[in-house]
Amino acid sequence: MTDPQWQSRTVEQQVSGMPTSDGAGVKLTRVLTQNLQRRLDPFLMLDEFRSDNPGDYIAGFPSHPHRGFETVTYMLAGRMRHRDSGNNEGLLGPGGVQWMTAGRGVIHSEMPEQEDGLMHGFQLWINLPAARKMIPAAYRDIPAAEIPLLQEADGVAVKVIAGQYRSQAGAIRQPDTEPLYLDLQLPAGGTRDIDIAAGHNAFVYVYHGNVSIAGVNVPQQRMAILANNGDGVRLHSDDGASVLVLSGQPLREPIAQYGPFVMNTRAELEQAFADYQQGRLA
Repeated sequence: MTDPQWQSRTVEQQVSGMPTSDGAGVKLTRVLTQNLQRRLDPFLMLDEFRSDNPGDYIAGFPSHPHRGFETVTYMLAGRMRHRDSGNNEGLLGPGGVQWMTAGRGVIHSEMPEQEDGLMHGFQLWINLPAARKMIPAAYRDIPAAEIPLLQEADGVAVKVIAGQYRSQAGAIRQPDTEPLYLDLQLPAGGTRDIDIAAGHNAFVYVYHGNVSIAGVNVPQQRMAILANNGDGVRLHSDDGASVLVLSGQPLREPIAQYGPFVMNTRAELEQAFADYQQGRLA
């Protein structure tokens, strides 16, 4: 039972995703954009891709570089093949997660392994602290069966991708940014309280249905930035909803980004481009 003194964070701002394209023309919705990086530190970007039109996704994301952060790809439907310059290869399928640490540099591709049907998922970028931006690149495939899924008595289902939900540890724990990444399925009339660490920046993204947070309605394909107050977030849905809940420890360091590189200074960005052009990135 929730402590009677427990208070939900409030909604500071709602953000509608921006239609855009990336890779070789993949159509997607960019939810967390560059102008929100300071406010939602350590999170840098969140994209949702959702289409059953192969023309929107079939060209995929051919080989491209990254340095200085982590990418987290969470697939709900469809299949994507990952290959990278560290000789890693994996097939990301429904319900699975791919967690890649670009570190000092990696060149990778993400290509659909389907010619029709629904492709639906998310890609999240999480910053690395200055002290770890140049660590060796790393890659991990996490199939759906390895991600804890709690089916609770009231019909709420919680997938714990990263961090901890109540006593359940997630599939990933990252010490620098301490990310919490949950996927909640709320039935009609469902309510759930999620604890969020004090001082951590947090947001909610509704990808199906509508939820209410502290009396504020948040509709489908809307991100709710949570104020840094309260003990967590209380989610309620009258008709049922699917929701991502994310929070993380801010790094409070300078952010210098240009395209696929995220460093702390302009000089470091220039070095990343030079290393890529001269074959020294990965």
